[in-house]
Amino acid sequence: MYDRELATALAAARSAGAYLQDEYDRFQAIPDAPADISTEADRRSQEIILQTIRTAFPVDALCAEETTATLSEAQHTGARLWIVDPIDGTRGFARKNGEFSVMIAFVENGRIGVGVVYQPAVAKLTYAVRSGGCWRLDAGATNPTACQVTTAAELQVCTLTQSRSRTPGKRSRWVEALKPAHVVESYSAGIKLALVARGEADVYLNTYEAFHDWDICAGHILVTEAGGRVSGTGGQELQYGLAGAWQRNGLLATNGKLHDAALVMIDRAESH
Repeated sequence: MYDRELATALAAARSAGAYLQDEYDRFQAIPDAPADISTEADRRSQEIILQTIRTAFPVDALCAEETTATLSEAQHTGARLWIVDPIDGTRGFARKNGEFSVMIAFVENGRIGVGVVYQPAVAKLTYAVRSGGCWRLDAGATNPTACQVTTAAELQVCTLTQSRSRTPGKRSRWVEALKPAHVVESYSAGIKLALVARGEADVYLNTYEAFHDWDICAGHILVTEAGGRVSGTGGQELQYGLAGAWQRNGLLATNGKLHDAALVMIDRAESH
């Protein structure tokens, strides 16, 4: 259904990824990089992506994180909308721990049609098309492999992925409520959503009060096409392409089997 859109997103992600890997190799690490850091690499990566999209689909709307020339010239909402995070996890890029990704999504009439998450530092590519499944193509592989979420059915045995804690070793009240067996942290939401889609984690929880469409859109469809479920932390259906591109309901992405139980425990944590 979205062959051209997928091909364009993959080409844009690979082009931006090649540029970012070159920059990453030369980048001087910033050990104390703040959460809101933005680099010239973010802006250049975004221009590479948006110009690739613009060439293929010149009238489509564009929504992206950085202020760049191509974005400024475009409509930011519309029936056909591209949602882009040129470096998701800029702190991972700046601190040179490899935890960053390129995220590109295509949304038509409010429904995600294509999602691509590419991790340049480790050459991992995960992508999905609506009703077409989720696929992985990593370094050394010649053919894509289908992704499938895990079958874990109890929270106590699950692996939960979350953002890196501001106080390492201290679990939030939400994680204490879920009581996962393992916790995996990353600066990149794209990586965390890909982990769930690939069956390498069971749950991703984001309790931030506000973030943006580009932080999660591409990864959202990876999880659902791999057989999982995505909602707000109160079970809300997430919407994309609204004015301002804000997300204010948090995010819960799971293998599906754990979703309802996780919502109950999150609600209990919120109540205390």
